[in-house]
Amino acid sequence: MRVRLMMAAALAVLSLTGAPTWSVANAAPAAILATASPEAEGFSSERLKHLNVHMQALVDGGHVPGAVTMVARHGKIVSYEAFGKKAFDGAPMTKDTVFRIYSQTKPVTGVAMMILFEEGKWRLDDPVTQYVPEFANLRVYKSQNADGTFVTEPLSRPPTLREIMSHTGGFAYGLRTDQPVEKAYRDSGLLSSKTSQAFLDTLVKLPLASQPGTEWRYSVSVDIQGLIIERLSGMSLADFMKTRIFDPLKMTDTAFWMPPEKADRLAALYVPNPKTGKLIAADNFMVLDVTKPPAVASGGGGLVSTTADYARFAQMLLNGGELDGKRILAPGTIKLMASNHLSDIVMGAPDASFSLAKGVGFGLDFAVVANPARAGTLQGEGSYSWGGAAGTWFWIDPKNDLFMLGMIHILAKEFDPSLKHIDDDAATLVYQALVDPAK
Repeated sequence: MRVRLMMAAALAVLSLTGAPTWSVANAAPAAILATASPEAEGFSSERLKHLNVHMQALVDGGHVPGAVTMVARHGKIVSYEAFGKKAFDGAPMTKDTVFRIYSQTKPVTGVAMMILFEEGKWRLDDPVTQYVPEFANLRVYKSQNADGTFVTEPLSRPPTLREIMSHTGGFAYGLRTDQPVEKAYRDSGLLSSKTSQAFLDTLVKLPLASQPGTEWRYSVSVDIQGLIIERLSGMSLADFMKTRIFDPLKMTDTAFWMPPEKADRLAALYVPNPKTGKLIAADNFMVLDVTKPPAVASGGGGLVSTTADYARFAQMLLNGGELDGKRILAPGTIKLMASNHLSDIVMGAPDASFSLAKGVGFGLDFAVVANPARAGTLQGEGSYSWGGAAGTWFWIDPKNDLFMLGMIHILAKEFDPSLKHIDDDAATLVYQALVDPAK
């Protein structure tokens, strides 16, 4: 399954397939993520080495300076490797290297939202205006005048929180400029806002790209979720995540910034030169300064983390919401997040990113595989995932009780054919090694 910056991969289409299959292992006590032999967990050691060979080849070919990967099944780590260097001219890559995980922040924000959902603070079909009244007068893009100004129309209705969490509320992102509203988002400087109020002030002046509930469009919706979390909890997003997620899960290296004593652990960030394709040090609007607390903590893409830390988050989800005796969410809440929340209208659009034909859809801040054959993946039905702009990725497979994490630090990796489908390639290499899935 492909995890992309601009569009998601795949999700369970319940109208066709039903809810994801959750293994009995999810009901068992949380695992500690101890190391085990691949054979003990159903893998072939020899075949699993193909993943390492592939990752090392990416390093040797200059496609990445380095990488870290982890594969775990039944709560046991069967592969955990560091490759190459933190920078092309830097120190060796280590397992505790810190990465900007960008949009891999989104599932964490989704979990934070669902903590408040379980507390009865909000409901899925509540209008967003109940929590962000500033959105009451939003307009929707209709067309563009010759002078570049927009022709807009009123909202048919406010977006719901379900739509905010499934990118169907009509908002855009501004990470591309191939559509007038996307370009307006980017030109507005929205993602560089210095305060939450400035973010809101800018956002309400921009039109929605479509009426709520009519299309899936990757958007700033998860940053809106971050604002709602702050309003409902009375805490900053950073403090809420630390108190309710990171501290209980012992995710000691995950935050919206990193102190000076950890600076040497941060992987260098690269981007392809648009003219030559050669990797150069990244220096553009998407490079987050993580050396100090941000003016606005981005629920959509602001966290830094390590492979080991995010593994604890993934194992918590795979366990049905618990790790090492610390319960973050109930199993039913995880199932709800990884269930299809897209309407027939959205999935039936001619250019839909998610559809029955593709075997894919979208849930609450996750993408999930519904029909592996149609999705073209070896992942189990009900697998859910996301990734980040710098190439980090993960998926969780409840059917096979496993997860994988991959960490690289390359913006716009899709311009390199060797990296464009790195998550798909890794999935094939992991599952071809799973020779005894019944184990």
